[in-house]
Amino acid sequence: MIKNQTSKRKQNLITAVIALATSSSFAQSSISTNDLTAGSINTITTAVPLLMISPDARAGALGDAGGALSPDANSIHWGAAKLAFIEGKSGISLSYIPWLRNLVPDINLGYLSFYKKMKKGQTIGGSLRYFSLGNIIFTDIVGNTVGQFNPNEFAIDGAYARKFSDRWSGGLALRFIYSNLTNGIDVQGTPSFAGTTVSSDISACYLNPDLKVGGKKSTYMFTAAITNIGGKISYTKTADRDFIPINLRIGNSLKMKIDDYNAFTFLLDANKLMVPTPPVRVDATNQPDFPDKQIGEVGAGKENKVPIVTGMLQSFSDAPGVLKADGTRSVLKEELREIILCGGVEYSYNNIFAIRTGYFHEHATKGNRRYFTLGAGIKFNVFTLDLAYLIPTQQRNPLENTLRFTLQFDFGSFQSQGAAKE
Repeated sequence: MIKNQTSKRKQNLITAVIALATSSSFAQSSISTNDLTAGSINTITTAVPLLMISPDARAGALGDAGGALSPDANSIHWGAAKLAFIEGKSGISLSYIPWLRNLVPDINLGYLSFYKKMKKGQTIGGSLRYFSLGNIIFTDIVGNTVGQFNPNEFAIDGAYARKFSDRWSGGLALRFIYSNLTNGIDVQGTPSFAGTTVSSDISACYLNPDLKVGGKKSTYMFTAAITNIGGKISYTKTADRDFIPINLRIGNSLKMKIDDYNAFTFLLDANKLMVPTPPVRVDATNQPDFPDKQIGEVGAGKENKVPIVTGMLQSFSDAPGVLKADGTRSVLKEELREIILCGGVEYSYNNIFAIRTGYFHEHATKGNRRYFTLGAGIKFNVFTLDLAYLIPTQQRNPLENTLRFTLQFDFGSFQSQGAAKE
């Protein structure tokens, strides 16, 4: 008889990784006493949270504020519409992130992306995102090793962007998502399988390169994107299907040229998951608060087991609400808590060297991810190397010491140099 199990370390790790990647409450030190007593901790969780991890080091160094960052080969993740304004003719980018290294040494995220400009203001692109959760050892009932497995997830994207005018563009992306966390082992006697689904992104971009701010030539960019609009995922035939992280992102950036060599870029992103908020369900402990409800019914908020479009629409008004002293609930207050804010500043010298910093803020009752970021970038001829480092505000944070590495190659510059030599 074979017993499928992992080491305790790996079991805990998989649970942590799924939660920590997007919305876990891994540190509650800043949650107020009122929040704790009012039961206000209400984190939104989704399947395949890897889709929300910022894959490139440049945005990672700016507090993950990449929505309106100047376009490059990584723009598909943030909103394909930006690709229409990219300056190069074609390029490729490769990113690598050792993830949760304070817990285990073999979880990694890899991201490969490319773009190519076409005629009439059109640009196409594609990307591959691969997330490895390390090695799991299977043992029999007496602890003998009988096999091993590497849980993994990946997403393959194709993107298209087009200019509508000199300042406006739109973009679309299609995505295939694969998530294999169990290798088909039985879960409570039920066979499991890899989860698959497809999703799409829609985005718009506005670019104004002719602003004057304080007498300095400036460029303003605004982007709006809804990403990961797609089907739910399940890993067994009997389990409920889970939403993937459908996300609304609004990005703003302002680049100010101080002189011919020096420039500063200021960025601010706002993110909101368009996924239903878990309601407060009636149970034996809270039934006196809902005398007209039966156990198992929704006492506050809205039912979250709904179709995709319904879930997206109700996500702006379905929170149970923050319980106030008078016993009423403020739905608006909880909905505002679900907005994640990211901001950053980039200084660049002659488009050759850049240093960056940023901050990521998520409310304590909605995940409590709060961290500063630092990074730098340098351009070597046709290559660009970017590095980012994450500094959490809480001690003993699993995301502590997270590094990101990105290497980009500009084919257009390479071809131009070859033509110049001839």
